[in-house]
Amino acid sequence: MALTVAIQMDPIERIDIGGDSTFALALEAQARGHGLLYYGPRDLSWREGKVTARVRPLNVRAVKGDHFALGDGFVYDLSAADVVLMRQDPPFDMAYISATHLLERIHPKTLVVNDPAEVRNAPEKLFVTQFAEFIPPTLITSDPREIREFRDQYKDIILKPLYGNGGAGVFRVKQDDENLGSLLEMFTAFYREPVIVQRYIPEVRRGDKRIILVDGDVAGAINRVPAMGEARSNMHVGGRPEETTLTPREKAICAAIAPELKRRGLIFTGIDVIGDYMTEINVTSPTGIHEIKRFGGADIAAMVWDAIEKKRQKK
Repeated sequence: MALTVAIQMDPIERIDIGGDSTFALALEAQARGHGLLYYGPRDLSWREGKVTARVRPLNVRAVKGDHFALGDGFVYDLSAADVVLMRQDPPFDMAYISATHLLERIHPKTLVVNDPAEVRNAPEKLFVTQFAEFIPPTLITSDPREIREFRDQYKDIILKPLYGNGGAGVFRVKQDDENLGSLLEMFTAFYREPVIVQRYIPEVRRGDKRIILVDGDVAGAINRVPAMGEARSNMHVGGRPEETTLTPREKAICAAIAPELKRRGLIFTGIDVIGDYMTEINVTSPTGIHEIKRFGGADIAAMVWDAIEKKRQKK
């Protein structure tokens, strides 16, 4: 079953092919005989009832420095595609939300992965609060007094932007840290949204586990160990990937969230777990599938395409 697949993503010339999940999905789609079209979020338009994009035919190859070739651009009615992969990285800002509204106009006739309405309604750090029994003590607020009281209670906290990504703007603030006031001023200057504050989980020194789920089912996991002197475990800031397995608690978390992921049509998701606590549910552009495969785990790109093709066959 050859499909036409339009991929909405960040500039392809800038990606790291050894770590980018979108590139792995594109390689797998091409290997299955699917035709690829590439475009960026700013190429997306709505005109006279049609959602279009200025696309370019895409060919990919696993050759660093020579990983893609693009054909000539043309305006394409996205409702004619079989699948659209919405894969640009956050920030989850109004531009991102606007793209979900436009893509919602063609879904589900054209299968958009993940479901754009549900992506819009499930920002990582807010969606996770639906499962409060599995998250660490958490505060979401713009009130500096609430934040100071939270730190007084828990002594050691993590402060981060509510709609950030990739570890950007994440700070550990201990009880005696005199920079809290300056940090709150900085957050107020740069963000209009509330911030999210969580009790620091010391188990992060042993790793922050990324668990990938495909259509709600566990597909694989990787442990990400922070670099010395770093509170963040994201691999692009020096986190070290390690092979791992799931604990009973992590299996319970996955079982609890699976029905909701399925109901929302969130085919490709990743959760982050530190110690006994889930800290995020990533529905926008989860990473980690390269590392899982390198450590002998499942080929998650293939699993994602199996799920997509199954949904297309039901139409």
